[in-house]
This record gives sequence, C-alpha cells and structure tokens, in this order.
Amino acid sequence: MTDPRPLNGLYHFAYPCRDAEETRHFYEDILGLPLVNCMLSERVPSTGEEQPYVHFFFQLGDGSYIAFFDLGGDEKPAPSPNTPDWVQHFAIETDSVENVEAMRERLAAHGVKTTPLVDHEFVRSIYFFDPNGLRLEIAARTEAPGFLEQAASEAHATLATWNRRKHG
Repeated sequence: MTDPRPLNGLYHFAYPCRDAEETRHFYEDILGLPLVNCMLSERVPSTGEEQPYVHFFFQLGDGSYIAFFDLGGDEKPAPSPNTPDWVQHFAIETDSVENVEAMRERLAAHGVKTTPLVDHEFVRSIYFFDPNGLRLEIAARTEAPGFLEQAASEAHATLATWNRRKHG
C-alpha cells in the first residue's frame, strides 16, 4: 500500500440543476461568479453511459469552481429524504463581514431570502438557497489568533466524545 499523496485543494464541486440558464443567471449575474467553461456531451466519460447533458463551471476567486450538470429533464434536484435541509451546503468565503452583509443586501434586492448574519465565533455567515435547492453560505473568517491551532489540537478528542455519545 502506498502512502497518501498530497491533496492541494478543491478543484470543483458539482451539483445537478433544473435549468442551465436559470442557474447561470443566479451564479453569474447575482453572485458575480464568471461562467468559465461549458461542455455539451452525449456520453458520460467516466461510465460510457449514453446521457446528453451540459456541464458548466463558475470560477471562485481562489481558482476553484462550482459546477453544474443540466441533464435536460427540467427537474429540480430532490433533497435528501433523511437529512435536514440545513446540513448539506456549499460555503463560499469572502474577505470581510462587510462583504457578507453587502451580499445579503444584494440577494435581498434580487428577491433571495437569506438568514440574518450568523456568528459562529470563527466565521460570520449568511445562508440561502440557489434555484436548485442547494444551500449556500457566504462566510468571512473572524477567528481570533490561535483559534485554528487550538481547534486542531482538540479535534480528535471532540470526535471521540461524539462517537462515545452516539454509540454509548
């Protein structure tokens, strides 16, 4: 068995969408993420399955992407039946709490309902849903110096506590 190799960061996260243009409008025109790639295909490269689709990518400021598949069925992705809607989400970082608040105002101006600003003690965030039902978070880091190192030093013990509680 070989040792794990370095994993450098997120390349892209892909999610299904109901309508490519509706999704493009939301991510490009409202959130401000540029559409940088769009591929039409008749076959799934990884499986060989015959399935027409469009796969398209929006670039985030760090060079990573959020991507979507429109399979042509005009169906909104179904939520997970055994998971609360607040659990699965995609968090996007911005530089400041002021940027989070500005995005909340921009989203409201476009009729998108958001949560109030949530203070998690190490980030402040807003949450909202895209047209496909994907929950998004816009977050700004606010952690105090040393917070991340302290959290890392406690992570395994905290997880062990949860595992004992869960299986106890």
